[in-house]
Amino acid sequence: MGLFLLRRLLTLIATLVAVSIVVFLVMNALPGDPALIVLGIDSTPEAQAALREKMGLNEPLALRYLHWAGAALTGDFGISHSFDVPVGRLIAERLPLTLPLAALATVATVTTAIALGVHAAARHGRLADWGVMALSQLGIAVPAFWLAILLVILFAVRLRWLPPGGFPGWDDPVAALRALVLPTVSLALVQSAILARVTRSSVLEVMRLDYARTARAKGLSRSAILRRHVLPNALIPIVTIIGMQIANLVTGTIVIENVFYLPGLGRLIFQSIANRDIFTVQALVMLFAAVVVVTNFLVDVAYALIDPRLKDRV
Repeated sequence: MGLFLLRRLLTLIATLVAVSIVVFLVMNALPGDPALIVLGIDSTPEAQAALREKMGLNEPLALRYLHWAGAALTGDFGISHSFDVPVGRLIAERLPLTLPLAALATVATVTTAIALGVHAAARHGRLADWGVMALSQLGIAVPAFWLAILLVILFAVRLRWLPPGGFPGWDDPVAALRALVLPTVSLALVQSAILARVTRSSVLEVMRLDYARTARAKGLSRSAILRRHVLPNALIPIVTIIGMQIANLVTGTIVIENVFYLPGLGRLIFQSIANRDIFTVQALVMLFAAVVVVTNFLVDVAYALIDPRLKDRV
């Protein structure tokens, strides 16, 4: 097990290094002069040259990458030229919104999808099964941003139950959670539809195996069979999709935060791209990429803990 984790950890580090190189090269290959974009076309050449020197744009590309990567390891991502504050401070200020939103959406997705998937599999071929399948197909077909707009029209404009957007801060937890209800539902419904179908298929496959039929022949109840025998052995594909969806939920906040006008990392990256704030965009893209890579690492670790066959090999 220790060797398995070491190999996966080395792979994680190598992947993060490769991702950082790609992110840095792509950001620096974009057309246009960042100094000219920041200062405007009316700025003097001397001011532009001074800003290029301050941003380190006059250094060789390889040296700039080493400086950026080394500073990033210490939490120094440079200065945002749009907000004139350290990028790390911007991320720290926006993270308390994006992180709870992604966490709430993940919990809602996993609990809803597994419950619906197991319910549909246990009633295979019946009306409940067909209903779950129809709803999941509809959820897959609906884009999250369009669903978010529909939810705002219904629950905020027509019914006036929830706020249409904005975030009051965590000083008032009740108001803050109310503001996150519609964004959470918008993120979770689409991902729940995918996970519910995978859960149903995985549970049905396990239910057809010999040990599940033996358990039924021994007189165990359906709920006991599902809880003790079927669901633990159906978790491998489910964990795979959950790992992918956590990454999708975190990156999906980029669009949802802009729909609901939430001051999180998603809105920050849009503002930074519009302002050509290279250091902020680099840090945020690297952060989102790191979430995906680390999530895949955690999924690999979960495999080793869930599947006894894999545990024996490592």
